[in-house]
Amino acid sequence: MEQRLFAVACIMYAFTLFTRYLNKKNKLNSNTSFAWWHAGFLFIILSCAVYVLTFVMGGGAGEPLNWSRLVWGIVLSLGCAIYGLLKGKKATDDKRKKIMKADLEWSNTVYFAGFVASVVMFFFIQAFKIPSASMRYTLVEGDHLFVNKAFYGFRIPFTNVRFGAYEQIKPGDIIVFQFPAKDRSQQNCGGSQYGKDFVKRIIAMPGDTVQVKNGRPWVNGKELPKQDYEVYEDLERVPYFEVDDKEEYQNLWEDHLLDNYLGIELRDSFGPVVVPENSYFAMGDNRDNSCDSRFWGPVPRENIKGKAWFVHWPLNRIHWIK
Repeated sequence: MEQRLFAVACIMYAFTLFTRYLNKKNKLNSNTSFAWWHAGFLFIILSCAVYVLTFVMGGGAGEPLNWSRLVWGIVLSLGCAIYGLLKGKKATDDKRKKIMKADLEWSNTVYFAGFVASVVMFFFIQAFKIPSASMRYTLVEGDHLFVNKAFYGFRIPFTNVRFGAYEQIKPGDIIVFQFPAKDRSQQNCGGSQYGKDFVKRIIAMPGDTVQVKNGRPWVNGKELPKQDYEVYEDLERVPYFEVDDKEEYQNLWEDHLLDNYLGIELRDSFGPVVVPENSYFAMGDNRDNSCDSRFWGPVPRENIKGKAWFVHWPLNRIHWIK
């Protein structure tokens, strides 16, 4: 999301620089050239708005495209551009100056806001909406929360290097991460999860051996104590059985393909697997209704965006996340 906002900011900044160049060369003195410039401005700024509404606020890369919003946005952008072209051709010198001043003020506002928002979202805070019941009742469908991206360290752009961590990832942390899919063709939990953000709780650390027996997680040969936040709804369980070929099982799990070969029984009978280096095992608190590491494998450290921090909406759900 932050990359998309940054792209919008760059487009508007480039437009501002281009306008200054045209002004310096006296290329916008005629009604015709000014009219085309004004039409271009309206088309670009409205297209950026449509882009934000469709691809930024509309969801992640894995979400279905809202075609009606996109089509209406393009039609609106073209309509306003045509209006700007006709209006610009009739503008007087004073009117041209007023229009250009207003357009540049809008352009400056958009690129500055885009830069600030993308920096804040990349390094510090990102908004997230709970899409499913997998974390019920800690987090429920429709909860809007803030993700603290600085908690586990600031990430240097375009790298996986982090510095200045406030604390290290540990079992019990609720994290938001990008689903570890290699491409859109990868199928997990009934469909492609490519590009989607997930929220789960850390259960095991790198090097830990994980099993699930009768729906309950075991780490390093010991059953984890049941916590108040865990939810189990089904009474019937698949009995635990240990697989014969542990190496193939481990490889399929690390390749995020295990649920393509085994089905819902992974919910109750899973492992043993060893969590790879720089990876984590995560589960939803609603253990019987969660698509998590039992099905699609480990969470790579590089995919973790931050720690779920604070629920800010709805008002009756406001709380710090523990």
